[in-house]
Amino acid sequence: MNRRTLWVALINAVALAVGISAWAQSADDFPNRPIRIIVPQAAGSGVDLQARTLAQKMGELWGHAGVVENRPGANAILGMDAVAKAAPDGYTLVYAPISAVTTNGFIYKKLPYDALRDFAPITQTVANPLGLVANPVSGPKSIKELVEQAKANPGKLNYGSFGIGNMTHLQGVLLSLAAGIEMTHVPYRGQTPEITDILAGQIPMGFTTTAGVTELVESGKLNLLATFGEKRDEQFPNTPTPTEAGYPRAVVVGWAGLLAPAGTPPQIVRKLHAGMAKALSLPDVKEAILKQGSKAVSSKSPEDFESYIKAEMAKFHPVIKAAGLEGSQ
Repeated sequence: MNRRTLWVALINAVALAVGISAWAQSADDFPNRPIRIIVPQAAGSGVDLQARTLAQKMGELWGHAGVVENRPGANAILGMDAVAKAAPDGYTLVYAPISAVTTNGFIYKKLPYDALRDFAPITQTVANPLGLVANPVSGPKSIKELVEQAKANPGKLNYGSFGIGNMTHLQGVLLSLAAGIEMTHVPYRGQTPEITDILAGQIPMGFTTTAGVTELVESGKLNLLATFGEKRDEQFPNTPTPTEAGYPRAVVVGWAGLLAPAGTPPQIVRKLHAGMAKALSLPDVKEAILKQGSKAVSSKSPEDFESYIKAEMAKFHPVIKAAGLEGSQ
């Protein structure tokens, strides 16, 4: 090794040591100012309320409350892209719904971000129970009856969702694939118009989050045919799952999670994970999120959350293909 090569190697080693030292120091001092949490949906949405609950708890944990900034638009793409391009220092995070992380990359031809390449996963934060509701008069009374009707009249049984490519749309595709049936999708612009039409008998049934239909189910104005988790929902213990009906492939749960820009120092990612895990375990946070219609959960580690995201992508990619949605936007 000549003298010049030796000097280059020495300089690189010093630079690496300084970089590692700076990372460690920044992690020890983190956070020393408020953290900005970008929500890629409108104020007042379920995702927004969850983010604000956790942002407030940051103040109690670290002395600096999080600052929520809403960046709605283009199915969460605007907000996700803003965080993908933000400085990777832990002070700009995104509170992302499942579709922004898991399915957008398959549906949009020119997505400005890559969910795996451009983000550092921190933790899942909530699970959103999903269900299938039906009009008590015109709708099927069970999953079994639904399948029988669909097989007897292929393509003539309609179901509603929150919109094309939404998780409630993919629920219908998953059940159709699992049961070997053909149904017709009727997309709406959100839960309210969908449920309004089901109540009026305009469509017989629809896939939805259970949060917005609890009172309607309890009053008998809607029938809840199934909840779509692995196990029965604690809030609806008498309602079966698709697994009980013989269709375990139809199991699906909505979720949201917290991510940082790629390149954020691992020590800071772990500190964020630890703080959020603690916050999500607190009784007042659990209660607040439950009132918002979700359940507080946390990943065991950032790596565990990353593995979960990859598994969800692998699950929904063929569903998006089957629905004819791949590269459709």
